[in-house]
Amino acid sequence: MQNHPSYISTRGDAPSLNFADTTMTGLARDGGLYVPESWPQFSTEELREMRSLSYVELAVRVMSPFTASSLDEDELRILCTAAYGRFSHDAVTPLVQLDGQNWLMELFHGPTLAFKDVALQLLGELFGHFLQKNPKKLTIVGATSGDTGSAAIDGVAGRDNVEIFMLHPHGRISEVQRRQMTTILAPNVHNIAIEGSFDDAQAMVKRIFNDGDVTGTLNISAVNSINWARLLAQIVYYFYAALRLGGPDRKVAFSVPTGNFGDVFAGYAAAQMGLPIERLIVATNINDILYRALKNGDYSTSTVTPTDAPSMDIQVSSNFERLLFDLEGRDGATTSARMKWFEKMNKMVLSSDMRSKAALFQPARTDANEMQSTMLWAYEHYGQIIDPHTAIALHAARHSGIESGVPLVTLATAHPAKFRDAVEKSTGIRPSLPKRIGNLFDREERLTILPNEYEAVRDFILKTADQG
Repeated sequence: MQNHPSYISTRGDAPSLNFADTTMTGLARDGGLYVPESWPQFSTEELREMRSLSYVELAVRVMSPFTASSLDEDELRILCTAAYGRFSHDAVTPLVQLDGQNWLMELFHGPTLAFKDVALQLLGELFGHFLQKNPKKLTIVGATSGDTGSAAIDGVAGRDNVEIFMLHPHGRISEVQRRQMTTILAPNVHNIAIEGSFDDAQAMVKRIFNDGDVTGTLNISAVNSINWARLLAQIVYYFYAALRLGGPDRKVAFSVPTGNFGDVFAGYAAAQMGLPIERLIVATNINDILYRALKNGDYSTSTVTPTDAPSMDIQVSSNFERLLFDLEGRDGATTSARMKWFEKMNKMVLSSDMRSKAALFQPARTDANEMQSTMLWAYEHYGQIIDPHTAIALHAARHSGIESGVPLVTLATAHPAKFRDAVEKSTGIRPSLPKRIGNLFDREERLTILPNEYEAVRDFILKTADQG
């Protein structure tokens, strides 16, 4: 095992940081995203030794090379035990077999019923730990297409020295997703509904990190997957699934519903660390910028089309920059120039050489009819009620052409009850919320609706935030 890496910006013009500072900073000051300076490596023998570990112990083993600059293994174990102790399944991310090749990995057993809990429960613990060591007021600003918001809010609600402002696109997320955010009435939680798309909200968040009026007043951090610690926690479940399905002695493939490219990039990171992955299916809906980029090099934005899979209704995938950085030889100046061009022109071209280097990824596009038919197929054949995002990835998996002897894991990213209307429309079944969620529909909501204008959002945050 190599020594733990420090963290560098994809745009090459921000200082390298240790793990704690990377976690607390979020976005690099040059507008780039932090990545490890090098990828820690596990040998085949080390991977075999991990097969019998519990989820918490595996998390410690996989993450400790990345966190050693700021946490010892005992501290990391305490934080992981606290984070994953709130999950309703002892396996944390259990596997469910569908047929001879296809599996579901259920990532929705956390407190807000979505895969974001796997990362954000831990991130909340990390924030609490680092603020205890170095007390200061932290203002978290994030954007959500549905699930990040509730998971992040749950992770930090009521914590000392932390305040969170979460932006979501008004009227473009499910009622359950909205209520899981807006019914948390802790004084350190502020929900902002902007009259625009998720891409608009995400662009505002990035702009805030580069706005001197804000950063000169508030100590800003991020919970979106621009924060490296988010992705780090997600790497673990790729190891967990692969090692239980025969890895490292046989390869495993994964199908990942994705909009912002964070979840599937975590799989890429696992492969860079030595986990034998056959393929990573990048499953998109009709908002298919990632499909076009990986298929024929066309990374250009178009209008976002609202769908029944709102967490994927994204055109600008912020984590794609991390992959571009690797594909171009980890040259920060090149990535910076490429991203500045994209931010100006809303398009870029991926060369055939770059696409060949990204051969681990298999792009797929699923339309609304295919999504609905897959939800019905899973229910009629296997009694599995799945949400729209999972259905998009499962459709891509079933039509992937991957050799039948390779186990194929579809990431089930949300509990179906978060999307009751879409599930009922496809299957005739209206899924119920788990009892542990309680009376979500009877609770008071609190949110602020703002126009799709950066200045309005910035001024609200500066006026509302506790600057103590």
